[in-house]
Amino acid sequence: MPLDMFWYYVISAAIAIAALAAGFFLGQTYRKRVAEREISSAEEEARRIINEAIKSAENKQREALLEAKEEIHKNRLEYEREVKERRAELQKQERRLQQKEENLDKKTDGLEKKTEQLNKKLAEAEQMREEIKLIKRSQLEMLEKISGYTVEEAKDYLLKSIESEVTHEAAMKIKEVEARFKEEADQKAREYITLAIQRCAADHVAEATVSVVPLPNDEMKGRVIGREGRNIRTIETLTGVDLIIDDTPEAITLSSFDPYRREIARVSLEKLILDGRIHPARIEEMVEKARKEVDAAIKAEGERAVFETGVHGLHPELIKLLGRQKFRTSYGQNVLNHSIEVSHIAGLLASELGIDVALAKRAGLLHDIGKAIDHEVEGTHVSIGVDLARKYKENEIVVNAIQAHHGDVEPTSLVACLVQAADAISAVRPGARRENVENYIKRLEKLEELTSSFPGVASSFAIQAGREIRIMIKPEEVSEDEMVLLAREIAKKIESDLEYPGQIKVNLLRETRAVEYAK
Repeated sequence: MPLDMFWYYVISAAIAIAALAAGFFLGQTYRKRVAEREISSAEEEARRIINEAIKSAENKQREALLEAKEEIHKNRLEYEREVKERRAELQKQERRLQQKEENLDKKTDGLEKKTEQLNKKLAEAEQMREEIKLIKRSQLEMLEKISGYTVEEAKDYLLKSIESEVTHEAAMKIKEVEARFKEEADQKAREYITLAIQRCAADHVAEATVSVVPLPNDEMKGRVIGREGRNIRTIETLTGVDLIIDDTPEAITLSSFDPYRREIARVSLEKLILDGRIHPARIEEMVEKARKEVDAAIKAEGERAVFETGVHGLHPELIKLLGRQKFRTSYGQNVLNHSIEVSHIAGLLASELGIDVALAKRAGLLHDIGKAIDHEVEGTHVSIGVDLARKYKENEIVVNAIQAHHGDVEPTSLVACLVQAADAISAVRPGARRENVENYIKRLEKLEELTSSFPGVASSFAIQAGREIRIMIKPEEVSEDEMVLLAREIAKKIESDLEYPGQIKVNLLRETRAVEYAK
């Protein structure tokens, strides 16, 4: 490269660098001036804003002071008003208290005056009392001299005379009240019971202990007996029933105290006669079929009883037990028919009295449920029935009705009382039951023996089939007034010690005779 060119480039570069340095210096100077102008304008703006803020704060401060002064003035007026009102209220209370104090002072003065008067009267009364004591003592001394009795003797005499009068009055009052209430109660009871019986009229046929099976001909008797009597022995062994084959034409009599076993024997014998094949193996088969049929009939009878009485929700086992009552009798009366009738009568009585009809009918239907198994389980039919009802979750009112229907416990509800009445109505209807003669005689003898044990009783006679006890009284030991009380005691004793259907009339007779001979 030529030297001139070299220096040309060097000088050009130096000039360019110098130009750049000068431009940079001038740019920095210009920017500094612009920044100084902006800073000065910003400071002026800040001073203006500060001045305005100071002025605004002073204005707000003055406004706040004015509001505070107004609030203080308002509170001061409110406080002064409240103080005036309280002062006025206190003045009223002070005046009221002052009036009360004045009234109390007046009352105190009045009480003091009355106390003084009472003290004077008490002193006078004490003086009069002493005078009365003296007069009474002198009168008693005079009465003792006149009557010849001491004070104690006179008291005894007066007490005896008063006791006699009171006994007479009590007996007459008891008789009057009993007669009135008995008349009213009898009238109502007759209406209700008559209506119940009229609406529930059922025929009763006394159950027998025998059944008669008709035969197509007399030749069948020999076939029933079998060779050397094996057929008849098999039937009696399997059923527990006695077969009576006598001269009665074309008939065999079945005898058993258990209607259930008698029914099985009757059904099986009828099947054997119809089939014609009579031998021990066939007899066993027919007896088993008859037992199943009778069990099915038992269930159907229980369902019929529930349907007929309208009792719902019974446990299935209770329904079966009801059906078993079909083959149970009490004094010759069918227990299932009796239970159905008691249910109807209890429901009718409950409807007349406004009591729960469904509950009364339920209790009436179940009242003798224990009789279904009383020959299988220990205990009376009442206790067995109570256990069964509780076992199958029956209502406690129903349980009490079962427990109380023979008076073993006190009834706790009107339903139990209605079941008692319905049971008595169904049991004592003419023709409803038959009673063993021996038991009947023992009951009458016990009734006469119990009534004769009372002091003052000469003799007792059970009449009207045990519905009335006629008692002859010793007139020298029992007065007419005491007869009323004695009759009540005898009636209560009979109720507590004896069991009997219906009611017993206690009839006391007192007769005084005077006998003399003319010579």
